[in-house]
Amino acid sequence: MNFIEDVVERFPSARPALIEVDAEGGRRVHHFGELFARSAGLSGALASRGVERGDIVITLIGSRVEWVLTMLACWRMGAVALPCNPQLRRKDLELRARVANPKLAVAETKYLSELPDGIPYMEMADLARVFDEDLPQETPAPIERLDPGDPAAIVFTSGTTGEPRGVVYPQRYLGGQRLQAEHWFGARKGEVAWCTAAPGWSKSTRNAFVAPWLGGAVAVLHDGRFDPTERLRLCEELGVNVLCQAPTEYRMLAKQADLAPIPSLRRLVSAGEPMEPEVIRFFRERLGVPIGDGYGQTETGAVSGVRPDEDDPEHDGSMGRPLPGIETRVVDGELQLRAASSPTFFDHYLDGERFEGEWWSTGDRVREEDDGYLWFEGRNDDLILSSGYRIGPFEVESALVSHPAVAEAAAVAAPDPERGSIVRAIVVLSEDRAPSDELARELQEHVKAQTAPYKYPRIVEFAADLPKTTSGKIKRAELRG
Repeated sequence: MNFIEDVVERFPSARPALIEVDAEGGRRVHHFGELFARSAGLSGALASRGVERGDIVITLIGSRVEWVLTMLACWRMGAVALPCNPQLRRKDLELRARVANPKLAVAETKYLSELPDGIPYMEMADLARVFDEDLPQETPAPIERLDPGDPAAIVFTSGTTGEPRGVVYPQRYLGGQRLQAEHWFGARKGEVAWCTAAPGWSKSTRNAFVAPWLGGAVAVLHDGRFDPTERLRLCEELGVNVLCQAPTEYRMLAKQADLAPIPSLRRLVSAGEPMEPEVIRFFRERLGVPIGDGYGQTETGAVSGVRPDEDDPEHDGSMGRPLPGIETRVVDGELQLRAASSPTFFDHYLDGERFEGEWWSTGDRVREEDDGYLWFEGRNDDLILSSGYRIGPFEVESALVSHPAVAEAAAVAAPDPERGSIVRAIVVLSEDRAPSDELARELQEHVKAQTAPYKYPRIVEFAADLPKTTSGKIKRAELRG
Protein backbone atom coordinates (compact mmCIF):
# COMPACT_ATOMS: atom_id res chain seq x y z
CA MET A 1 0.00 0.00 0.00
CA ASN A 2 1.01 3.62 -0.52
CA PHE A 3 -1.12 6.75 -0.16
CA ILE A 4 0.37 8.20 -3.35
CA GLU A 5 -0.81 5.32 -5.53
CA ASP A 6 -3.95 4.53 -3.53
CA VAL A 7 -5.29 8.10 -3.46
CA VAL A 8 -3.28 10.83 -5.23
CA GLU A 9 -2.63 9.01 -8.52
CA ARG A 10 -6.27 7.96 -8.83
CA PHE A 11 -7.39 11.51 -9.56
CA PRO A 12 -7.03 13.04 -13.04
CA SER A 13 -3.96 15.27 -13.17
CA ALA A 14 -6.02 18.35 -14.05
CA ARG A 15 -8.46 17.91 -11.19
CA PRO A 16 -8.25 20.59 -8.44
CA ALA A 17 -6.88 19.25 -5.15
CA LEU A 18 -6.15 22.31 -3.00
CA ILE A 19 -7.21 25.92 -2.81
CA GLU A 20 -4.41 27.79 -1.05
CA VAL A 21 -5.04 31.20 0.51
CA ASP A 22 -1.92 32.96 1.77
CA ALA A 23 -1.61 35.44 4.65
CA GLU A 24 -2.14 38.39 2.28
CA GLY A 25 -5.27 36.90 0.77
CA GLY A 26 -3.66 35.67 -2.45
CA ARG A 27 -5.17 32.50 -3.86
CA ARG A 28 -3.93 29.62 -5.94
CA VAL A 29 -5.52 26.36 -7.02
CA HIS A 30 -3.21 23.33 -7.00
CA HIS A 31 -4.09 20.28 -9.09
CA PHE A 32 -3.36 16.63 -8.38
CA GLY A 33 -0.88 16.32 -11.22
CA GLU A 34 1.15 19.21 -9.83
CA LEU A 35 1.10 17.79 -6.30
CA PHE A 36 2.18 14.38 -7.57
CA ALA A 37 5.07 15.78 -9.61
CA ARG A 38 6.31 18.26 -7.01
CA SER A 39 6.13 15.80 -4.12
CA ALA A 40 8.01 13.28 -6.25
CA GLY A 41 10.74 15.84 -6.89
CA LEU A 42 10.87 16.69 -3.21
CA SER A 43 11.24 13.01 -2.33
CA GLY A 44 14.41 12.97 -4.44
CA ALA A 45 15.74 16.01 -2.60
CA LEU A 46 14.99 14.37 0.77
CA ALA A 47 16.75 11.19 -0.34
CA SER A 48 19.80 13.19 -1.44
CA ARG A 49 19.99 14.55 2.11
CA GLY A 50 20.08 11.06 3.59
CA VAL A 51 16.40 10.45 4.30
CA GLU A 52 15.49 6.79 3.90
CA ARG A 53 12.48 4.60 4.50
CA GLY A 54 11.53 4.74 8.18
CA ASP A 55 13.42 7.98 8.89
CA ILE A 56 11.56 10.82 10.61
CA VAL A 57 11.15 14.21 8.95
CA ILE A 58 9.93 17.17 11.00
CA THR A 59 7.80 19.83 9.35
CA LEU A 60 7.62 23.32 10.81
CA ILE A 61 5.39 24.93 8.22
CA GLY A 62 2.06 26.73 8.41
CA SER A 63 -1.02 25.94 6.35
CA ARG A 64 0.84 26.13 3.05
CA VAL A 65 1.12 23.79 0.11
CA GLU A 66 4.75 23.11 1.07
CA TRP A 67 3.48 21.33 4.17
CA VAL A 68 1.24 19.07 2.11
CA LEU A 69 4.02 18.39 -0.40
CA THR A 70 6.43 17.41 2.37
CA MET A 71 3.89 15.01 3.87
CA LEU A 72 3.27 13.46 0.44
CA ALA A 73 6.99 13.16 -0.28
CA CYS A 74 7.50 11.32 3.01
CA TRP A 75 4.65 8.92 2.36
CA ARG A 76 5.91 8.24 -1.18
CA MET A 77 9.30 7.08 0.04
CA GLY A 78 8.17 5.48 3.31
CA ALA A 79 9.63 8.19 5.54
CA VAL A 80 7.69 9.19 8.66
CA ALA A 81 6.20 12.70 8.80
CA LEU A 82 6.27 14.54 12.11
CA PRO A 83 4.23 17.73 11.57
CA CYS A 84 4.84 20.35 14.26
CA ASN A 85 2.68 23.36 14.97
CA PRO A 86 4.53 26.55 13.99
CA GLN A 87 3.63 28.06 17.36
CA LEU A 88 5.88 25.58 19.14
CA ARG A 89 8.96 27.08 20.74
CA ARG A 90 12.45 25.69 21.21
CA LYS A 91 11.65 23.83 24.44
CA ASP A 92 8.71 22.06 22.78
CA LEU A 93 10.77 21.21 19.72
CA GLU A 94 13.70 20.00 21.79
CA LEU A 95 11.40 17.52 23.51
CA ARG A 96 10.19 16.22 20.14
CA ALA A 97 13.67 16.05 18.68
CA ARG A 98 14.99 14.24 21.74
CA VAL A 99 12.50 11.40 21.50
CA ALA A 100 12.08 11.30 17.69
CA ASN A 101 15.68 11.79 16.53
CA PRO A 102 14.63 13.29 13.18
CA LYS A 103 16.81 12.91 10.12
CA LEU A 104 15.76 16.25 8.66
CA ALA A 105 13.50 19.24 9.22
CA VAL A 106 11.59 21.14 6.56
CA ALA A 107 10.76 24.57 7.91
CA GLU A 108 9.76 28.09 7.08
CA THR A 109 12.72 30.43 7.48
CA LYS A 110 11.00 32.50 10.16
CA TYR A 111 10.72 29.46 12.44
CA LEU A 112 14.31 28.23 12.12
CA SER A 113 15.43 30.15 15.22
CA GLU A 114 13.31 27.78 17.33
CA LEU A 115 14.70 24.63 15.72
CA PRO A 116 17.09 22.75 18.04
CA ASP A 117 20.74 22.81 17.09
CA GLY A 118 22.13 19.92 15.12
CA ILE A 119 19.08 19.11 13.00
CA PRO A 120 19.76 19.43 9.26
CA TYR A 121 17.04 21.40 7.53
CA MET A 122 15.56 22.60 4.29
CA GLU A 123 13.90 26.02 4.21
CA MET A 124 11.51 27.60 1.75
CA ALA A 125 14.28 28.81 -0.57
CA ASP A 126 15.53 25.23 -0.81
CA LEU A 127 12.04 24.03 -1.71
CA ALA A 128 11.69 26.76 -4.31
CA ARG A 129 14.83 25.48 -6.01
CA VAL A 130 13.49 21.91 -5.89
CA PHE A 131 10.27 23.04 -7.56
CA ASP A 132 12.02 25.14 -10.21
CA GLU A 133 11.66 23.17 -13.44
CA ASP A 134 14.50 25.12 -15.05
CA LEU A 135 17.04 23.78 -12.56
CA PRO A 136 18.52 20.25 -12.51
CA GLN A 137 16.78 18.08 -9.95
CA GLU A 138 17.39 14.86 -8.06
CA THR A 139 15.75 11.69 -9.32
CA PRO A 140 12.49 11.10 -7.44
CA ALA A 141 12.54 8.36 -4.84
CA PRO A 142 10.56 5.28 -5.88
CA ILE A 143 7.08 4.73 -4.51
CA GLU A 144 7.67 2.25 -1.73
CA ARG A 145 5.52 -0.83 -1.18
CA LEU A 146 4.48 -0.38 2.44
CA ASP A 147 2.86 -2.70 4.93
CA PRO A 148 -0.26 -1.54 6.84
CA GLY A 149 1.76 -1.56 10.07
CA ASP A 150 4.67 0.52 8.77
CA PRO A 151 4.89 3.99 10.37
CA ALA A 152 3.37 6.90 8.43
CA ALA A 153 3.14 9.87 10.77
CA ILE A 154 3.69 11.02 14.33
CA VAL A 155 1.55 13.44 16.31
CA PHE A 156 2.25 14.48 19.87
CA THR A 157 -0.49 14.53 22.47
CA SER A 158 -1.51 17.91 23.82
CA GLY A 159 0.15 17.48 27.18
CA THR A 160 -2.82 18.82 29.08
CA THR A 161 -2.08 16.61 32.08
CA GLY A 162 1.57 15.74 31.54
CA GLU A 163 4.51 15.85 29.15
CA PRO A 164 3.45 15.34 25.51
CA ARG A 165 3.98 11.86 24.06
CA GLY A 166 4.67 10.98 20.46
CA VAL A 167 1.91 8.85 18.95
CA VAL A 168 2.97 6.79 15.93
CA TYR A 169 0.32 6.19 13.26
CA PRO A 170 0.70 3.21 10.92
CA GLN A 171 0.06 3.35 7.17
CA ARG A 172 -3.40 1.87 7.62
CA TYR A 173 -4.30 5.04 9.55
CA LEU A 174 -4.36 7.05 6.31
CA GLY A 175 -6.81 4.84 4.42
CA GLY A 176 -8.69 4.21 7.65
CA GLN A 177 -9.83 7.82 7.59
CA ARG A 178 -12.48 6.81 5.04
CA LEU A 179 -14.73 5.83 7.92
CA GLN A 180 -14.91 9.26 9.52
CA ALA A 181 -14.60 11.03 6.15
CA GLU A 182 -17.90 9.47 5.08
CA HIS A 183 -19.80 9.12 8.34
CA TRP A 184 -18.76 12.30 10.17
CA PHE A 185 -16.70 14.81 8.15
CA GLY A 186 -19.10 14.39 5.28
CA ALA A 187 -17.36 16.04 2.28
CA ARG A 188 -18.63 14.75 -1.07
CA LYS A 189 -17.21 14.42 -4.56
CA GLY A 190 -16.74 17.81 -6.20
CA GLU A 191 -17.29 19.81 -3.01
CA VAL A 192 -14.95 22.19 -1.19
CA ALA A 193 -13.95 21.28 2.38
CA TRP A 194 -12.05 23.42 4.86
CA CYS A 195 -10.54 22.09 8.07
CA THR A 196 -9.05 25.11 9.80
CA ALA A 197 -6.76 23.18 12.18
CA ALA A 198 -3.09 24.13 11.90
CA PRO A 199 -0.45 21.52 11.01
CA GLY A 200 0.84 19.55 13.98
CA TRP A 201 -2.40 18.20 15.37
CA SER A 202 -4.24 14.97 14.76
CA LYS A 203 -7.26 16.81 13.36
CA SER A 204 -5.22 18.52 10.66
CA THR A 205 -3.26 15.35 9.89
CA ARG A 206 -6.47 13.54 9.04
CA ASN A 207 -8.81 16.31 7.91
CA ALA A 208 -6.79 19.13 6.33
CA PHE A 209 -6.47 17.20 3.06
CA VAL A 210 -6.66 13.43 3.67
CA ALA A 211 -10.38 13.24 4.52
CA PRO A 212 -11.44 15.73 1.80
CA TRP A 213 -9.55 13.76 -0.87
CA LEU A 214 -10.94 10.44 0.35
CA GLY A 215 -14.40 11.95 -0.17
CA GLY A 216 -13.47 13.36 -3.58
CA ALA A 217 -13.51 16.97 -2.38
CA VAL A 218 -11.14 19.91 -2.84
CA ALA A 219 -9.32 20.96 0.34
CA VAL A 220 -8.70 24.53 1.53
CA LEU A 221 -5.51 25.77 3.19
CA HIS A 222 -5.47 29.25 4.73
CA ASP A 223 -2.20 30.53 6.12
CA GLY A 224 -3.63 33.47 8.00
CA ARG A 225 -4.74 34.43 11.47
CA PHE A 226 -8.31 33.75 12.48
CA ASP A 227 -10.61 36.67 11.85
CA PRO A 228 -14.36 36.02 12.19
CA THR A 229 -15.41 38.32 9.37
CA GLU A 230 -12.73 37.04 7.00
CA ARG A 231 -13.57 33.42 7.83
CA LEU A 232 -17.16 33.88 6.74
CA ARG A 233 -16.19 35.89 3.67
CA LEU A 234 -13.76 33.21 2.52
CA CYS A 235 -16.35 30.48 3.03
CA GLU A 236 -18.71 32.35 0.73
CA GLU A 237 -16.14 33.36 -1.89
CA LEU A 238 -14.52 29.91 -2.08
CA GLY A 239 -17.85 28.10 -2.11
CA VAL A 240 -17.02 26.05 0.98
CA ASN A 241 -19.49 23.19 1.49
CA VAL A 242 -17.99 21.59 4.61
CA LEU A 243 -16.37 23.64 7.38
CA CYS A 244 -14.49 21.95 10.24
CA GLN A 245 -13.50 24.29 13.07
CA ALA A 246 -12.51 24.18 16.73
CA PRO A 247 -15.29 24.99 19.22
CA THR A 248 -13.46 28.19 20.18
CA GLU A 249 -13.71 29.42 16.60
CA TYR A 250 -17.44 28.74 16.48
CA ARG A 251 -17.91 30.59 19.76
CA MET A 252 -15.95 33.57 18.47
CA LEU A 253 -17.96 33.62 15.26
CA ALA A 254 -21.17 33.55 17.26
CA LYS A 255 -20.12 36.49 19.41
CA GLN A 256 -18.13 38.64 17.00
CA ALA A 257 -19.49 38.19 13.50
CA ASP A 258 -22.75 38.94 11.73
CA LEU A 259 -23.98 35.52 10.73
CA ALA A 260 -26.14 35.08 7.66
CA PRO A 261 -26.80 32.03 5.48
CA ILE A 262 -23.98 31.08 3.08
CA PRO A 263 -25.49 29.39 0.01
CA SER A 264 -22.75 26.78 -0.45
CA LEU A 265 -22.40 25.78 3.21
CA ARG A 266 -24.26 22.58 4.07
CA ARG A 267 -22.14 20.91 6.78
CA LEU A 268 -20.47 22.24 9.93
CA VAL A 269 -18.41 19.94 12.12
CA SER A 270 -16.35 20.40 15.25
CA ALA A 271 -14.05 18.30 17.42
CA GLY A 272 -11.35 18.66 20.02
CA GLU A 273 -13.54 19.59 22.96
CA PRO A 274 -17.29 19.50 23.55
CA MET A 275 -19.55 22.01 21.87
CA GLU A 276 -22.20 23.81 23.90
CA PRO A 277 -25.82 23.21 22.80
CA GLU A 278 -26.42 26.97 22.81
CA VAL A 279 -23.77 27.52 20.13
CA ILE A 280 -25.14 24.70 17.96
CA ARG A 281 -28.64 26.18 18.15
CA PHE A 282 -27.31 29.62 17.32
CA PHE A 283 -25.75 28.40 14.08
CA ARG A 284 -28.85 26.42 13.16
CA GLU A 285 -30.97 29.54 13.60
CA ARG A 286 -28.61 31.97 11.83
CA LEU A 287 -27.08 29.83 9.08
CA GLY A 288 -29.67 27.10 8.79
CA VAL A 289 -26.90 24.55 9.46
CA PRO A 290 -26.26 22.79 12.79
CA ILE A 291 -22.82 21.80 14.06
CA GLY A 292 -22.08 18.08 14.06
CA ASP A 293 -19.85 17.39 17.03
CA GLY A 294 -17.32 14.57 16.88
CA TYR A 295 -15.12 12.79 19.39
CA GLY A 296 -11.77 11.09 19.24
CA GLN A 297 -8.34 11.11 20.81
CA THR A 298 -4.85 11.44 19.40
CA GLU A 299 -4.33 7.72 19.99
CA THR A 300 -7.66 6.56 18.58
CA GLY A 301 -8.62 8.81 15.71
CA ALA A 302 -12.34 9.46 15.30
CA VAL A 303 -14.57 7.37 17.56
CA SER A 304 -18.03 8.93 17.46
CA GLY A 305 -19.84 11.77 15.80
CA VAL A 306 -23.11 13.27 14.68
CA ARG A 307 -23.71 11.91 11.19
CA PRO A 308 -24.05 14.12 8.12
CA ASP A 309 -27.75 13.26 7.70
CA GLU A 310 -28.67 13.86 11.36
CA ASP A 311 -30.16 17.03 12.80
CA ASP A 312 -32.09 16.46 15.99
CA PRO A 313 -32.11 19.41 18.42
CA GLU A 314 -32.63 16.94 21.24
CA HIS A 315 -29.06 15.75 20.66
CA ASP A 316 -27.42 19.18 20.52
CA GLY A 317 -24.25 18.95 22.59
CA SER A 318 -23.89 15.20 22.13
CA MET A 319 -20.72 13.48 20.94
CA GLY A 320 -22.92 11.57 18.53
CA ARG A 321 -22.93 7.81 18.19
CA PRO A 322 -19.96 5.48 17.64
CA LEU A 323 -19.07 5.39 13.95
CA PRO A 324 -20.09 2.25 12.04
CA GLY A 325 -18.02 -0.72 13.16
CA ILE A 326 -16.53 1.11 16.14
CA GLU A 327 -17.17 -0.75 19.38
CA THR A 328 -17.40 1.21 22.62
CA ARG A 329 -18.64 0.60 26.11
CA VAL A 330 -19.08 2.67 29.26
CA VAL A 331 -17.59 1.13 32.40
CA ASP A 332 -18.11 2.95 35.70
CA GLY A 333 -18.85 6.10 33.74
CA GLU A 334 -15.69 5.93 31.59
CA LEU A 335 -15.75 5.49 27.82
CA GLN A 336 -13.73 2.56 26.52
CA LEU A 337 -12.93 1.65 22.92
CA ARG A 338 -12.28 -1.82 21.56
CA ALA A 339 -8.95 -1.10 19.91
CA ALA A 340 -9.26 -3.72 17.19
CA SER A 341 -12.51 -2.15 15.97
CA SER A 342 -10.85 1.17 15.10
CA PRO A 343 -9.16 1.46 11.68
CA THR A 344 -7.22 4.51 12.91
CA PHE A 345 -5.92 3.26 16.26
CA PHE A 346 -2.29 4.14 16.86
CA ASP A 347 0.52 1.61 16.67
CA HIS A 348 2.79 2.67 19.53
CA TYR A 349 4.28 5.60 21.40
CA LEU A 350 7.69 6.87 20.38
CA ASP A 351 9.13 5.53 23.62
CA GLY A 352 8.20 2.04 22.38
CA GLU A 353 5.17 1.44 24.58
CA ARG A 354 2.29 -0.32 22.87
CA PHE A 355 -1.26 -0.92 23.94
CA GLU A 356 -1.57 -4.67 24.32
CA GLY A 357 -5.06 -4.89 25.80
CA GLU A 358 -8.48 -5.27 24.20
CA TRP A 359 -10.30 -2.21 25.56
CA TRP A 360 -8.66 1.23 25.50
CA SER A 361 -9.63 3.40 28.48
CA THR A 362 -10.12 6.94 27.23
CA GLY A 363 -10.10 8.61 30.63
CA ASP A 364 -13.21 10.51 29.52
CA ARG A 365 -16.38 10.26 31.49
CA VAL A 366 -19.49 9.98 29.34
CA ARG A 367 -23.15 9.19 29.63
CA GLU A 368 -24.68 6.76 27.13
CA GLU A 369 -28.36 7.01 26.37
CA ASP A 370 -30.63 4.21 25.18
CA ASP A 371 -30.50 5.51 21.61
CA GLY A 372 -26.71 5.08 21.56
CA TYR A 373 -25.79 8.75 21.77
CA LEU A 374 -22.85 9.65 23.98
CA TRP A 375 -22.63 12.75 26.16
CA PHE A 376 -19.32 14.07 27.44
CA GLU A 377 -19.18 14.77 31.18
CA GLY A 378 -15.49 15.49 31.71
CA ARG A 379 -12.09 13.94 32.10
CA ASN A 380 -11.47 11.59 35.00
CA ASP A 381 -8.85 13.96 36.36
CA ASP A 382 -11.05 17.04 35.78
CA LEU A 383 -14.08 15.85 37.73
CA ILE A 384 -15.03 17.99 40.71
CA LEU A 385 -16.21 16.09 43.78
CA SER A 386 -18.25 18.38 46.01
CA SER A 387 -20.40 17.25 48.94
CA GLY A 388 -20.69 13.81 47.36
CA TYR A 389 -21.67 15.19 43.96
CA ARG A 390 -19.59 14.48 40.85
CA ILE A 391 -19.52 17.63 38.75
CA GLY A 392 -18.17 17.69 35.21
CA PRO A 393 -16.50 21.02 34.42
CA PHE A 394 -17.97 21.16 30.94
CA GLU A 395 -21.49 21.47 32.29
CA VAL A 396 -20.49 24.52 34.33
CA GLU A 397 -18.50 26.01 31.46
CA SER A 398 -21.36 25.48 29.04
CA ALA A 399 -23.75 27.29 31.36
CA LEU A 400 -21.34 30.19 31.85
CA VAL A 401 -20.65 30.63 28.14
CA SER A 402 -24.38 30.81 27.46
CA HIS A 403 -24.40 34.16 29.35
CA PRO A 404 -23.92 37.10 26.93
CA ALA A 405 -21.19 38.64 29.09
CA VAL A 406 -18.93 35.56 28.89
CA ALA A 407 -16.52 34.88 26.02
CA GLU A 408 -14.77 31.86 27.56
CA ALA A 409 -14.79 30.02 30.86
CA ALA A 410 -13.05 27.23 32.71
CA ALA A 411 -14.24 25.36 35.77
CA VAL A 412 -11.89 23.60 38.19
CA ALA A 413 -11.98 22.26 41.71
CA ALA A 414 -10.97 24.43 44.66
CA PRO A 415 -10.37 22.85 48.09
CA ASP A 416 -13.02 23.46 50.71
CA PRO A 417 -12.89 22.27 54.34
CA GLU A 418 -16.58 21.42 54.46
CA ARG A 419 -17.41 20.15 51.01
CA GLY A 420 -14.07 18.64 50.05
CA SER A 421 -14.07 20.72 46.88
CA ILE A 422 -16.13 23.49 45.41
CA VAL A 423 -16.43 24.77 41.87
CA ARG A 424 -14.13 27.64 40.94
CA ALA A 425 -14.80 29.43 37.65
CA ILE A 426 -12.28 31.51 35.74
CA VAL A 427 -14.11 33.74 33.29
CA VAL A 428 -12.97 35.74 30.26
CA LEU A 429 -15.50 38.48 29.57
CA SER A 430 -16.73 39.83 26.27
CA GLU A 431 -15.04 43.04 25.17
CA ASP A 432 -17.91 45.27 26.26
CA ARG A 433 -18.15 43.96 29.83
CA ALA A 434 -16.06 44.73 32.90
CA PRO A 435 -15.47 42.58 36.01
CA SER A 436 -17.49 43.35 39.11
CA ASP A 437 -18.82 41.62 42.21
CA GLU A 438 -22.30 42.22 40.89
CA LEU A 439 -21.52 40.43 37.63
CA ALA A 440 -19.94 37.53 39.54
CA ARG A 441 -23.17 37.08 41.49
CA GLU A 442 -25.18 37.35 38.28
CA LEU A 443 -23.14 34.57 36.72
CA GLN A 444 -23.62 32.37 39.77
CA GLU A 445 -27.38 32.80 39.57
CA HIS A 446 -27.26 32.20 35.83
CA VAL A 447 -25.53 28.84 36.31
CA LYS A 448 -28.04 27.87 38.96
CA ALA A 449 -30.80 28.60 36.48
CA GLN A 450 -29.12 26.75 33.62
CA THR A 451 -28.14 23.56 35.40
CA ALA A 452 -28.43 21.83 38.77
CA PRO A 453 -27.92 24.38 41.57
CA TYR A 454 -25.21 22.31 43.24
CA LYS A 455 -23.04 22.84 40.18
CA TYR A 456 -22.83 26.61 40.42
CA PRO A 457 -19.36 28.14 40.97
CA ARG A 458 -18.98 29.34 44.54
CA ILE A 459 -15.85 31.19 43.41
CA VAL A 460 -15.89 33.37 40.28
CA GLU A 461 -12.65 34.97 39.10
CA PHE A 462 -12.05 37.10 36.04
CA ALA A 463 -9.04 36.79 33.73
CA ALA A 464 -7.81 38.32 30.50
CA ASP A 465 -7.33 34.88 28.94
CA LEU A 466 -7.11 31.18 29.75
CA PRO A 467 -3.99 29.00 29.53
CA LYS A 468 -4.33 26.71 26.52
CA THR A 469 -2.41 24.28 24.44
CA THR A 470 -1.64 25.49 20.93
CA SER A 471 -4.55 23.36 19.71
CA GLY A 472 -6.89 25.45 21.83
CA LYS A 473 -7.61 23.08 24.72
CA ILE A 474 -7.82 24.60 28.17
CA LYS A 475 -4.98 23.59 30.50
CA ARG A 476 -7.08 23.00 33.58
CA ALA A 477 -4.08 21.55 35.39
CA GLU A 478 -2.47 25.00 35.40
CA LEU A 479 -5.63 26.58 36.72
CA ARG A 480 -5.87 24.02 39.50
CA GLY A 481 -2.26 24.61 40.57
